[in-house]
Amino acid sequence: MKATQSAEFVPDVVPVLSSGKHRNPRKGACFMEMASYLAGEKWSDHPACTHPLLASLARLVNDSLNDQDRPRIVGLVPDVVGITGTALDMDLAIAMRPAAAALPVAPAVRQNVLAVGLLTSRRLAKDLAPEHPGRFDDLIALADAALAAAPEAHRWAVRFGKDGQVSERTFRRQTAPHLVAFSVEGISVACVDDVPARLVALLSSTIRDAASRVDRSAPAAPVPTSRLERVRSLVR
Repeated sequence: MKATQSAEFVPDVVPVLSSGKHRNPRKGACFMEMASYLAGEKWSDHPACTHPLLASLARLVNDSLNDQDRPRIVGLVPDVVGITGTALDMDLAIAMRPAAAALPVAPAVRQNVLAVGLLTSRRLAKDLAPEHPGRFDDLIALADAALAAAPEAHRWAVRFGKDGQVSERTFRRQTAPHLVAFSVEGISVACVDDVPARLVALLSSTIRDAASRVDRSAPAAPVPTSRLERVRSLVR
């Protein structure tokens, strides 16, 4: 078989969840590669079946967990298939939830950056809230609670970014991806005893939030049943 064919060939087996990028399922799979397998897409860690920012969070959490803890997120793989959309509130939710989870526990040297990103996201949510009553209330409350839990970082962020405003384009392309990455890193190096549990809970809650914001007017593509059952069998 030629190399190009091999890269696209997906055998009907269940790949083993592991860190990093994999050329094919026989070498293992990261979280999003397994999602591409479930969706029946070409083998990829950037499949079209999942919102790019949520996929980024999933890859980061996957790679931050060790081999012993990584199986705890296998059951979440089917849940990301079909979570797509272009509404800004989805980007805000996927960025703000990790930042709010990380800010209170991240090392002090990382808290300022997280606070600036969370405060910037909150301002954008507040600006959009009047046009979409109730759609951003939970995210604003989440940000307020996290900022209150890190008062020094909050004060620093207010001083540093008092005039900070970002466009929707800048938020999507720069602010949100960086905030997600800093957040997962902040939790991963936090001086707490339950880092793996926090990462798993973060991914789970963010998936649920993002799923609640999907436009359901268009029917989602079905997940191949045989593959779905094989993945589910791993967590039974």
